Amino acid sequence: MVFSSITFLFYFLPLVLFFYFISPNKIKNLVLLVFSLIFYAWGEPVYIFIMLFSCIVDYVHALIIDKYRGTFKSKLALISSIIINLSLLVFFKYSDFFISLLNSLINLNIPLLNLSLPIGISFYTFQTMSYSIDVYRNDSPVQKNIINLGTFITLFPQLVAGPIVRYHDISHQLINRCISFDKIYEGVYRFIIGILKKVIIANNLGAIWFSIKSIPFFDLSNLTAWLGIICFTLQIYFDFSGYSDMAIGLGKIFGFDLLENFNFPYISKSITEFWRRWHISLGIWFRDYLYIPLGGNRCSKSRWIFNIFIVWFLTGLWHGASFNFILWGLYFGIILIIEKLFLLEILKKLPKFLSHIYVMFLVIIGFVIFEITDINSILIYLGSMFNFNNTFVDSTFYYYFIPNIILIVFSIIASTPIIKIILDKYEILRFITLIVGFIVATSFLVDSSFNPFLYFRF
Repeated sequence: MVFSSITFLFYFLPLVLFFYFISPNKIKNLVLLVFSLIFYAWGEPVYIFIMLFSCIVDYVHALIIDKYRGTFKSKLALISSIIINLSLLVFFKYSDFFISLLNSLINLNIPLLNLSLPIGISFYTFQTMSYSIDVYRNDSPVQKNIINLGTFITLFPQLVAGPIVRYHDISHQLINRCISFDKIYEGVYRFIIGILKKVIIANNLGAIWFSIKSIPFFDLSNLTAWLGIICFTLQIYFDFSGYSDMAIGLGKIFGFDLLENFNFPYISKSITEFWRRWHISLGIWFRDYLYIPLGGNRCSKSRWIFNIFIVWFLTGLWHGASFNFILWGLYFGIILIIEKLFLLEILKKLPKFLSHIYVMFLVIIGFVIFEITDINSILIYLGSMFNFNNTFVDSTFYYYFIPNIILIVFSIIASTPIIKIILDKYEILRFITLIVGFIVATSFLVDSSFNPFLYFRF
């Protein structure tokens, strides 16, 4: 079940809101837990048991960690919890990747398992791990109520595509959270902004990219290739930030304050800044639970570089079991190292528009690597972008660009804070956006057959 669907908006959501608000405070978490399990089981009726198993594993391990705090048993329980969680993730997400690698390297013929990927496993695995680690570090008290812990892990607004919620950020809200009219209004408004991003901007940009991607890459003119990947660059931002907006908005309706996940990354003036603004919750998770424990930058330069490579190798691998994701992660890891060594100082001295062009150029190239899974096809697509012996512009470019020029220009403007600043300044515009936006989004959903969520595959 996706947020941008008639089933969710007009059947599931009204039901959960009704039962949630008529329930006394002491059973609100139980209501959320039950409906979150229904939400997940709607598309994954079997794999719901994997998620429940993860909940029980971390519930039991955290109790052991707390009981034997400061002893070897506590550390052993933490290690056990991490191993079990990562084993589930590796088995379902990376089994066929490793089998294919073995078959290629040592000429084996091991059959692939062809497992379907449990939706959201990359997200909720990181959340369950954060709980055990936070309890071990004494950053949060152990949760002895399994209903409360289950609510944290399965909370449907952020269950399948984030933001990744760390336990110590939300532990107190599981027990005591504020529900007010102002917060509900802000949540509904934020949800509407998210659904507008998704169904009006992301879906239509995605249709352009889908059509261009279906053309043999050798046949693309320079400008058609650039148009396609620019549309994808905009699509993935509005798709993922739109989902995050909807998740954060739903969280507010139920009284939760979830972490912001995007802060207009396309206005960045360096790749370092870009990654402080893009998928913020993932970056914080890797920083707090991997980069800093490895030593961060408080070590020798060679060790620091090694730490960054490890973090970005795993960041790439987290996104998918494919070499293009690993290459994408290392690509940004190398750029970040270069920036931190000397390039940031140069970028600060450049005119802002030049540093902005630098960022967007590298980000767009990065999304070629991210989106196209075959390495050879990546090279062909990049060749279509940069080989000026090719046709520079053709009728295909005009076919997709001219009818969609308003959409593309509006998308570029909407990826900056300009529209948000205007809406935040005039409350009447926010209210009009809320009402008209819901009507428009619903009409798009009724007519649309192209409505994918890109991050569901992760």
